Amino acid sequence: MKKAELYHAVLERLAAAIGNADTELTFGSPFQLLVAVVLSAQCTDRRVNLVTPSLFAAYPDAATMATATQEDVLAYIRSVSYPNSKAQHLVGLARMIESDYGGAVPDTLDALTRLPGVGRKTANVILATIFGQSAMAVDTHIFRVSHRLHLVPKSATTPLSVERHLTRYIPAEIVPKAHLWLLLHGRYTCTARRPHCAACLLSDLCRDKGRYDG
Repeated sequence: MKKAELYHAVLERLAAAIGNADTELTFGSPFQLLVAVVLSAQCTDRRVNLVTPSLFAAYPDAATMATATQEDVLAYIRSVSYPNSKAQHLVGLARMIESDYGGAVPDTLDALTRLPGVGRKTANVILATIFGQSAMAVDTHIFRVSHRLHLVPKSATTPLSVERHLTRYIPAEIVPKAHLWLLLHGRYTCTARRPHCAACLLSDLCRDKGRYDG
């Protein structure tokens, strides 16, 4: 099967099975999604969703969080991974959004990655989810699924190289949806340990089927 045919088959099946998926993070504004995504680094969405209701009640927007101290924010997010650095980043990005962008979350990769604690993956989530841009955020799930299905070559050893291969073959207009399809497939079916190959709708396309059953 040619690479383009493989992509078409994978995306067609995931689209039929998952459809119009959305992020599993809870948020009420672009700023709140940015905060939630920063908190989700090396942390589960479930844990983030446990801490953000009280955090957003206290600091619903950049203007209010910009007035907080690191210690203020830390009190709400102690149970997430790396809470001290994340609290510092959240206060810093809120202040920069207020001072440099008029209180609005910016809509370019360069501007977003200027914000404290915001790397390419986080920026791409915002660009795709909030602004509908053709941005592929490669997390551990997408990295794993892409390699197991041989959507990308073994030489694609970094998230950026995987991103570039995926966006080469995925039509630009469905990249935001494809990001979620691949992510959710990796989160719930093609898991890191003991993937659910018997229940996988892509098993006949996977040359590595059963290899990771351990």
